[in-house]
Amino acid sequence: MPHNPPRTAVPRTAELNRVPAVPPRLMRLLAVLAVVAQAGIAVTGSVVRVTGSGLGCPDWPTCFPDSLVPDPRYEVALLHQWVEFGNRMLTGALGVIAVACLLAALGTRPRRRRLTWLAFSMPAGVAAQAVVGGITVLAGLAWWTVSAHFLISMVLVWLAVLLVRATGETDGPATRVLSAPARGLVTLTNVVLAAVLVAGTLVTSAGPHAGDSKTPRLGIGVPTLAQLHADLLVGYLGLLVGLGFLLRAVAAKASVRRRYRWLIAAVLAQGALGAAQYALGVPETLVSLHVLGACLVTAAAAALWAATTERPPPAPVEPPAPEVTEAPSEPAGLGTG
Repeated sequence: MPHNPPRTAVPRTAELNRVPAVPPRLMRLLAVLAVVAQAGIAVTGSVVRVTGSGLGCPDWPTCFPDSLVPDPRYEVALLHQWVEFGNRMLTGALGVIAVACLLAALGTRPRRRRLTWLAFSMPAGVAAQAVVGGITVLAGLAWWTVSAHFLISMVLVWLAVLLVRATGETDGPATRVLSAPARGLVTLTNVVLAAVLVAGTLVTSAGPHAGDSKTPRLGIGVPTLAQLHADLLVGYLGLLVGLGFLLRAVAAKASVRRRYRWLIAAVLAQGALGAAQYALGVPETLVSLHVLGACLVTAAAAALWAATTERPPPAPVEPPAPEVTEAPSEPAGLGTG
């Protein structure tokens, strides 16, 4: 029997290296766009709610059982149809950005595991949000589904900020730039922030902006939930003040102190906005601004958390060396003597 020599397998790494590397600036730009898009979809979702357009498209994934897009034949107000449908289309744009982040991370040289996993969380999160959004519509905007929808967005904003940070780092060992007590206090502030966000969704669930006039509300009084939300916010702010004194005492790095100041500014602005919102009877515009404020506070808290550790920066990407082609040798005896 003839013997077929085994094929020489091309190493997988060599195949991947033939693909043009993604420039670091492009990876960082896409990560920043992911932060903006994740926050933006939360804000536009609040617009859907305050305009009463939550069931503008009462079916999912289509707008109506026999129509993918808004249809004037139905009794639902056409404005509500387009507001809800527009938010769905923005989710599609967010999905494109999320997939682009993942592809860019896969094209980064050298490949970085942490960067890839954070980038993967973007399309995975968008897919999860699409499922939760479908459940929200099919459940008739039940308050707990709307709360989950918002809280997942906050998690994705947090992860997108970490993705931005990871674009300038390698997978090398992390160095903590804060002492254990200071880092523990930062962790505690993040736990309290999560409680503030959950309480905020409960206030919304009992409030007047349900997304549809027929949607049942959470059966707890708004003043009670608003007081709980305000108390948690005051506690959160108190922890941040204590953290500020501690960062000063331990002479924290300038990058940490700068991010701390951003967070304090965002929390103070959000608190003032929430007080005005409650005093004025929860006007629609302030609701959307309050959601934007929640996104900014979450992003600032994530940036502060990311600044508590450092990893080595990636080495500059050097262009591949040009291939050297040897000139053909002349046959013997044909010299020009």
